Amino acid sequence: MLAALKTYAKFIPVLVLLTLLAITVSCSNDIETVKALTEEQNYPDQSGYNIESTYTDSGRLQGKITAPEVQKYSRKEDPYTEFPKGLKVMFYDSLGRPYAYIQARYAIFYESKQLWEARHEVITENPQKGEKLETEQMFWDQKSRRIYSDKFTRLTNADGDFIGEGGFEALQDLSRWKLKGSSGTVNVRDDLNQNTE
Repeated sequence: MLAALKTYAKFIPVLVLLTLLAITVSCSNDIETVKALTEEQNYPDQSGYNIESTYTDSGRLQGKITAPEVQKYSRKEDPYTEFPKGLKVMFYDSLGRPYAYIQARYAIFYESKQLWEARHEVITENPQKGEKLETEQMFWDQKSRRIYSDKFTRLTNADGDFIGEGGFEALQDLSRWKLKGSSGTVNVRDDLNQNTE
């Protein structure tokens, strides 16, 4: 019996070491699990697909947003709505006719600031005036009804093709626009009809 105890005594340090190792691994897994469960997950509070949303002022249609996907994050410190696959915003005049639009491959709306940011192949166009603006990033301030960017911008209208190396500023209908660091080509029209008799 004494010989058997001596044999088992040789294995006790190994068993203690294995037990401690198992406890250590188990505790680290539990800590990681608890940490993962207690960390705030970055999941949207609401999601939608193929949405169409309108906004009005005094019962009059002002605009319509269409997007393939929308994710709303309401529980953030600065709540926002993300359009990861892009969107199109159509603006309407006082008679309910569409007069301009903005589209992009990605957009985000910061609710508290009423500020939109559009990125990647951003286009805004006013077909009634024959004006089109293209850039890679643009901000739309809903409160001031102003759009602007500090990225390279191309504006095409009846007067020509204009470049804003440092971006642009304009009202949302593309009126009163100003290019920063501008250059361009102006179309010259021959409005003089002279009769040679």
